[in-house]
This record gives sequence, structure tokens and C-alpha cells, in this order.
Amino acid sequence: MTIENQFFSNQKTRSGFVAIIGAPNAGKSTLMNFIVGAKVSIVTPKVQTTRTRIKGIAMVADSQIIFIDTPGIFAPKRRLDRAMVNAAWQGTDEADIILLLHDSARSSSDEETENIINRIENIQREFPNRKFALILNKIDLIKPEDLLGKASKLAKIINFEKIFMISAKKGKGIKDLVRWLAEQMPQGPFLFDPNDLSDMPQRQLASEILREKLFINLHQELPYQLTVETDRWLEKEDGSAEIHISIYVAREGHRGIILGKKGQTMGRIGKAARLELENMFERRIHLFTHVKFRKDWMNDPERYLNWELEFDA
Repeated sequence: MTIENQFFSNQKTRSGFVAIIGAPNAGKSTLMNFIVGAKVSIVTPKVQTTRTRIKGIAMVADSQIIFIDTPGIFAPKRRLDRAMVNAAWQGTDEADIILLLHDSARSSSDEETENIINRIENIQREFPNRKFALILNKIDLIKPEDLLGKASKLAKIINFEKIFMISAKKGKGIKDLVRWLAEQMPQGPFLFDPNDLSDMPQRQLASEILREKLFINLHQELPYQLTVETDRWLEKEDGSAEIHISIYVAREGHRGIILGKKGQTMGRIGKAARLELENMFERRIHLFTHVKFRKDWMNDPERYLNWELEFDA
């Protein structure tokens, strides 16, 4: 029996899309990775780490839940910022369920949260059948009485189908969320092979892992001034893979900062990325990194095309 016949013709199966939206650093990527059971979206303590929509796939009994991890929604200032926020809202267009993930330790009256709430109100007026659920994350960082007060306040503004209180980092409360999502998925065939965890190609995943290590190890604005692309992926006869990745910076002076004295900084970052890739792919990886200057790359339409972002958003 072919994979298509085996997995995609069961009349009892369910499959659908779940978009996760929220302010930067609310824990969207952490939540998706936990449910999927693998890192399919990079996670750092810095805001605006996710730059485009990334799909993670979770199987729950006869339901296939396809999560759309979106960039954090904030007040955009640059072209790249506008494209990222636009991508986040576009992620809701194809979703059967939209999860508003809110950092419980954060004020529900801050400007970013208020802007998101206002946009959701407009969407519900225009599309009254679109389903929203509220996820209050990081519940271990807030008093129970304050948590209930915040949930009540937000529920008075938005008509949420359900409200869940979780800790994505610790896995608390997620089982009930996943069970409910599985029940909400429309009946129909699976849209991906049940063995898939993401639609992200390995080449892109490799560059994303390296970008994660750069974000973690570099400070202030520098991580936002670079982009990472896989140039070559060579399969070796011994089963290992040789990967060549370029790191493009917007200023010539940034090359030296990333490389460090005698290349030590880049060596440390590259080693961390290589070890994680070897663990992910369960094979030996030969990682070669190249730091290059590309003037004004944030205004290069080709970069946006690679990320599936709209250049003129």
C-alpha cells in the first residue's frame, strides 16, 4: 500500500491549520516546538527572532494539526519589520483556529497587546465564524488571582472559543489545549505525511539553527543586522553532509565582530550550531561558515522572496 493510500484516504481523519499570534517573546515558537516534539522554529531570549511563517506538524490520534508559527506582532519601523508583521497577520487567513498567545507576566494594556486586540476585533466583525482561543502563557510568573483577572478582562473584549492557561516552557496545561485543537480540526485527509514534523527544508533549517546561535551569542542590534543563507549542501559517501552557510552583514565593520579575534567567536558559534545539527539529523555534519558584507541587504527584494515575505508590505 502506498503512503498516499495508507495515510490520506481514511474517512475518519481530521486535518487543519492553527495560527499562533502574539507580541514578540510571548512564547509562540516554544509552544509549537513543545507540541510538535522537536525544534522546528528557533528560540532565543531576544524579541523578533522568527522572521517568517513556519509550519510545525503534530499528530494527535486521527487528527493532524498544522501549526503556523508567526513573527511577533509589534509596531513596525523598518521595511523588514513591516514585512514580518504583515506575514503574522497573513498567517491567520489560512487558519481554522487562531491562538492569541499572551505573556501573562506582561501588561494586557500595553500598546502592542492593545493593537493586536483591536485587529482581532476587526477580524471578528468581518469574519464572525473565524475561531479564536486565548492562551495565557508563563502562568508560573504571575499570581493565580492576577491571572484570572487578566483572563476575565481579555474575555470581555474578544469572543474567545476557549481560554487556556499554560507554561509552554514547562509543558503545563498543554495537554488539554492539544486535545481541544485535535477535536476542532475539520474532517478530511491528512495534508502532510504523518511522519513529517515541518514543511521546512533541511537547508533552511540548517541556516536557521546557525542564526539562532548568532542571536544568542551576539548583543544589542547586531543580530537584527544580519541574515543567514545555506549556499551548498553536499552529501558525502560516508553518510555525512557538508554544509556551506553564508552570514551576510549590513556593515563591513560587523564582519570583525562576528568573527572575533582570530575567528574565535565565529568558531564557537559554528561549533554550537554543528553539534545541534548533528543531533537533529543524527549524522556527522561538516559545517563551513562564511561572513560576508552585503550592503543594504534589508532592502533587497530577493531576500524577502526567500523568506516568503512581501517586499512592499
